[in-house]
Amino acid sequence: MSKIAVVFWSGSGNTEAMANAVAQGAGDGAQIIQVSDFGADQVAEYDAIAFGCPAMGDEVLEESEFEPVFEACKPALSGKKIALFGSYGWGDGAWMRNWEQDCKDCGAILACDSVICNDAPDDAVNDALKALGSALAN
Repeated sequence: MSKIAVVFWSGSGNTEAMANAVAQGAGDGAQIIQVSDFGADQVAEYDAIAFGCPAMGDEVLEESEFEPVFEACKPALSGKKIALFGSYGWGDGAWMRNWEQDCKDCGAILACDSVICNDAPDDAVNDALKALGSALAN
C-alpha cells in the first residue's frame, strides 16, 4: 500500500473538501495534513504527495502559510510523484498553470492532470479528485 500525504491550505473550506475527496480516492494509505503541520523533512516519508491550495490575490498560491512550506519542499520533490488541486473564485486558473510549471521545473513527476474548481466542488469535481487520489496510489 502506498503512503500518500494530502497536504492542503484552505480558507473557505472548499480546498479542505477537495482534500477529503483526494484522500478517499487514494485509499487507506492517505493521510490528510494541514500545511502548517507539514515540512520539507517529511517529503521522503511518503510515496506520493497531493498538494492543495486555492488561488489567492492575483492568482497566486496562499502566501503566508502555504507558499513558504511549498518552497521549502521543492528541493525534495525531484523525482517525487505528486498531484495538485485547488479552488478559485475568479480568474481562469493561471495560478495552477504556473504552479504546475514550477513543479516540473523542480523535477517533480505530475501523476495526473491537476483538478481545479470554481468555489465549492460539485459531483464531477469530486469524481476527478478521487481519480487524482487513485492515480497517486497506483
